[in-house]
Amino acid sequence: MSAVSKSTEDGGAFSSKVINIVFIILLLDLLGFTLILPLLPSILDHYAQTGDVVYQSLQSVVDWFREAVGIPMEKKYNSVLFGGLIGSLFSLLQFLSSPLTGALSDRYGRRPLLLLTTIGLISSYVVWAVSQSFSMFLLFRVIGGVCKGNVSLCTAIMADLPCPKARNRGMAMIGIAFSVGFTVGPLMGAYFAIGSRTAGNVFYQTPALLALAFSVADLLFIWLMLPETLSKDVKASSSGFGDSRDLLHPLALFHFSAVTRTDDPPSKDRMQKLQVLGLVYFCYLFLFSGLEFTLSFLTHQRFHFTSMQQGKMFFFIGVIMALIQGGYARRIKPGQHIKAVRVAIITLIPAFILIGLAWNITMLYIGLALYSFAAAVVVPCLSTLVSDHGSANQKGTVMGILRSLGALARALGPVVSSSVYWIAGAQVCFLFMAASFIVPLVLLSTARRLKGE
Repeated sequence: MSAVSKSTEDGGAFSSKVINIVFIILLLDLLGFTLILPLLPSILDHYAQTGDVVYQSLQSVVDWFREAVGIPMEKKYNSVLFGGLIGSLFSLLQFLSSPLTGALSDRYGRRPLLLLTTIGLISSYVVWAVSQSFSMFLLFRVIGGVCKGNVSLCTAIMADLPCPKARNRGMAMIGIAFSVGFTVGPLMGAYFAIGSRTAGNVFYQTPALLALAFSVADLLFIWLMLPETLSKDVKASSSGFGDSRDLLHPLALFHFSAVTRTDDPPSKDRMQKLQVLGLVYFCYLFLFSGLEFTLSFLTHQRFHFTSMQQGKMFFFIGVIMALIQGGYARRIKPGQHIKAVRVAIITLIPAFILIGLAWNITMLYIGLALYSFAAAVVVPCLSTLVSDHGSANQKGTVMGILRSLGALARALGPVVSSSVYWIAGAQVCFLFMAASFIVPLVLLSTARRLKGE
């Protein structure tokens, strides 16, 4: 066997090992993160009865928005809006922290930063487990928002892999971890909440302790199993933070300005392509997260879905996403990713139209199946495309900025979409959002024309 082929084989074995380890790390992280999702309405009801001052302050913000856009005063809608407000706060914290976490990982390595952010998450779950007021609960979400750097760090680890095929498979496995986590985690959260209440404890205590256990297991697994994927030479050549404004100013993030602060900056075409891909990612998640949020309004208003039916709907979405990512997304060949993203976004247009016009459950679920296909393809493919940009000592910064743009989209998308939904109606909202996908499609055409060499 030649030295080259042996080196390639060793590199392939190392990449496969890293991909499998990162999948488990991210799955443990997401299982802990998603346990709370089905409990959030009950948690908000629980604190509403305590007369907590911080809760009442946030409720006044929710009431102002509800009255401004004409949302009916119903308990379920109030829970969705309040949950959206907390979710937007979490996303804004991610928007601020992700680029910093990525840049630090370029300087000090992926492994130390993963250990640090996981310790931060452990502390947040401890706060949740002992919380007896809404103020403590909010503190748990704030700490979690600042420390939730595991996803961008995991994508940076995949971007470190030497082979494009391995990077593609790695990004698809991250997508599978998301699908499994967001399918299984909420079911576990609901199940253990019932057990906690039966045992005479506060209903969220057992899920909080389970989230803590997942996070501790994650920390031990990272400590024992994860190798450092950033070589000492690459870490030594990292410029660190550079100008901190490049990592905090929104316009600098959209321009990926931090990537140009190097002795050998990328070509103009490369930077233009990276900026266009970042815009596509932002536009897609802005529209997608808007539909995700208003879906709860539509299914309750039009089909009178119970919480159990909502849970079954999201389980259906999660299963289809996992199947698509495991069977199709991870087999997309290098050079075919822009085409795959374009097909997926085009698929979202009839998906939104079917969901917005659905008059029966069958029509709704056909739309959701198309929606799930796109959700399974777009983010992993765009992550793979973006991971090709930046030098070896900038991968953490690049993936952190991408994650930051996605977090900003998730903070703003639900606010805009719910406003359109209640001011103009469900059909207008979903048709308008379907038509808006022309924007990322035009941007994709621009990215395709840019050689980026």
